[in-house]
Amino acid sequence: MRPKRAICYVILTNYYTFFRLSFTFFRIFAQGLSPQIQSYALNIRAHTFMKKKYNVIAGNIASLSRQGGLIMALVAVLLLLSSCHRGRTRYYIGVSQCSEDIWRDWQNAEMKMEASLHEGVRLSFATAHDDSGLQIAQIDSLVDSGIDLLIVAPNQLQSVSSAIDGAYDRGIPVIVFERKTDSRKYTAFVSADNYAMGQQMGEYIASRLGGKGKVMEIMGLKGSSPADERHRGFRNAIERYPQIQVVASLQGDWTEERAYKEVEAYLKGHPSVSVDVVFGHNDRTAMGARRAFDEAGGKERSAMPLPLFCGIDGLPGIDGGILQVRDSLLTASYIYPTRGDLLLQLALDILEGRPYEKETMLTSALVTKENANVLYLEGEEVVRRSQRLERLQEMASGYLEQLSAQRTLMALACGLVVLLFIALLLFYLYHRGQMNIRRERVLNNLWNLNVRPEDTEKAENTVEVVTEAEEASCAPSYKAEHSLFISRFREIVERRMTDSELSVEDLAAAMNLSRVQLYRKVKMITGNSPVELLRSARLNRGYQLLITTDKTVSEVAYAVGFSAPAYFTKCFKDEFGIVPGEVRGKG
Repeated sequence: MRPKRAICYVILTNYYTFFRLSFTFFRIFAQGLSPQIQSYALNIRAHTFMKKKYNVIAGNIASLSRQGGLIMALVAVLLLLSSCHRGRTRYYIGVSQCSEDIWRDWQNAEMKMEASLHEGVRLSFATAHDDSGLQIAQIDSLVDSGIDLLIVAPNQLQSVSSAIDGAYDRGIPVIVFERKTDSRKYTAFVSADNYAMGQQMGEYIASRLGGKGKVMEIMGLKGSSPADERHRGFRNAIERYPQIQVVASLQGDWTEERAYKEVEAYLKGHPSVSVDVVFGHNDRTAMGARRAFDEAGGKERSAMPLPLFCGIDGLPGIDGGILQVRDSLLTASYIYPTRGDLLLQLALDILEGRPYEKETMLTSALVTKENANVLYLEGEEVVRRSQRLERLQEMASGYLEQLSAQRTLMALACGLVVLLFIALLLFYLYHRGQMNIRRERVLNNLWNLNVRPEDTEKAENTVEVVTEAEEASCAPSYKAEHSLFISRFREIVERRMTDSELSVEDLAAAMNLSRVQLYRKVKMITGNSPVELLRSARLNRGYQLLITTDKTVSEVAYAVGFSAPAYFTKCFKDEFGIVPGEVRGKG
């Protein structure tokens, strides 16, 4: 297919589809963040269909044009833009949690919510399940994945220090939260005062006992800083009351199940020991101890009153310590703030070079029966608002994705407009160049006569044979004979061009040849029939008259031997690709 026709074909076959899609894209974009999500699916279908049409148009035009490289470069840029997503990661933050529980679930949810308010923040969470070896491997994996900052709650004081040091030495800022490490290689530390919590809980228990009684302590994970500090704070408070006896300090490891088993074993081994208060280092261990006391059998144990149970964490929600205090499952708890939002904001301050505090201590409060209901209602309101914010965030994310898709469609639509403009420009330039070439040729030469190479070679060979056979002959050469013949033919045609009745028979008679002889000879020399040469000469002459005279199209048609101006216009357009009136405008 010739380039001009191929370009026309591409434009015509895609013209309607392109403008229909373009109109749809502009209409969708004008609607903005419409709450009607079903339009988003329509956009995606249109986007997919448009991409197929876009690839066909771009491929066809690029293969047909000298400027194909420019178009393909534009296509590549547009595809790159369409693949871009607004969610490009600016900061990649790794979070290493030492264990998995409701307290850390709340904290992770707060970090996610805060991250959603900042564009380009990506979080990656890892949970070690109280396994220091696993936490070391997880920290190393986060570092190797290319995180920009590490947030870590060390499982134990010393066990994961090497992994934290390794991250810090590689230039990664480190925020240590909730639990301490013996390493000094950290950027910031965030925690509540665990010693003060243990101390205040000891004072509360001493006041409830009136300064005398028996207490059981269920400790957290051995070697973790919160467990050590809560234990020391609690013991320092209790030691001021000589009549208060700590009958046992059991290892609960922060889990309800471990606390249940430890207390169960202790009660079986000490059936006659009475306990007035059980202090768990967190609410889960306190609840595990309560379950063990509830299930403890034996005559002596059944006669003893159930002790009071106190814990630490004081989380809101149906599984939190505040509700357990309100429902008298626990006597008291101590709010240990999660503040995941503060952790993430601190991380962003560090990454963006804003001022920050290296040590941050969070405030907390005691939860008792007197304030538990108010705190629970407030917590429920916070939970409802948090859930509503999550739903709003999901809706906002959907709208932003919709807007991003609309922007992509707009970019592609604009790209198609540019591609169509380039195609039209290339077609115009090509057509204009062809017209200029043809115009110059017609103005300088009335006839389009080209002797075919094979005929020239045949003529030369014929002359050579004749020369060898008849050395003394003075006959003219074969080429000279052709030249004389064509000159005679042109002279007759030009003299009688205005005669619309001129036929091949008339030309043959004027050349003293039969109609068949004239056809064969003209066809052999030029490759065209006499009729084709006559029509071409008339059209070329018409082109010249349109450029050089003020005659109308009808006058020109009659002047070059056409009996009908309409037929002249048709033949002219077939020959030159434009109507006669356009020639005068371009001249």
